[in-house]
Amino acid sequence: MKYNILITEDEREIAELIKLYLENENYRVFCAEDGKEALEFLEQESIDMAILDIMMPGMDGYELTKRIRKRSNMPILILSAKTQSCDKIRGLNLGADDYMTKPFDPLEVVARVNSALRRFYRLNGETESKNENHILKVGDLVLDTQTLALKKRDEEVFLTPMEYKILALFMKNPGMIFTKVQIYENTCGEYVESDDNTIMVHISNLREKIEENPKNPQYIKTIRGVGYKIENR
Repeated sequence: MKYNILITEDEREIAELIKLYLENENYRVFCAEDGKEALEFLEQESIDMAILDIMMPGMDGYELTKRIRKRSNMPILILSAKTQSCDKIRGLNLGADDYMTKPFDPLEVVARVNSALRRFYRLNGETESKNENHILKVGDLVLDTQTLALKKRDEEVFLTPMEYKILALFMKNPGMIFTKVQIYENTCGEYVESDDNTIMVHISNLREKIEENPKNPQYIKTIRGVGYKIENR
């Protein structure tokens, strides 16, 4: 299957560089110079993943991430010159799955795109759809791994792709403790030290969505000095 990638980047040389590397991997690539043009592509084309810059004229990458999340669960990678932790946290909180800073290695971009698409579409879609036991239950949480839908007491809870993958990992293995490295490797691929904060942000966002009191979580427990686990309440 040939996947469609949307690059939204106002620096044409950067967009063309990423496009060249992705097309060498047999992806079909669309390039938009701003958020408005990106939304037009999303209306007209079947886009499977988005790579976004933050600092763009008009609609910035943060706003574009919010707009995409209102309509799609597709993987989103932010690729930005903004290197502060607060910028990364904001992007992840708005629904991005991954965040890379400029300057970047194009081969790493390709690797992260490959990993995101493989895990979100192939593993979560094709493999799990063949699994008859596709309903996971922990306490009041019910996760359907075919439709990627989460319900809590019959109320639907919206999850980003990364949040879904982390929660599915926990719910398939209730009571098992996972380190940050294990979580990242099971959901995204190869772990690097800078990804530590990414996992913490996604865990925090998950708690906000599924816990009655995120500051005193009953589902996702922190095992100090080790990692996290979900308790089968």
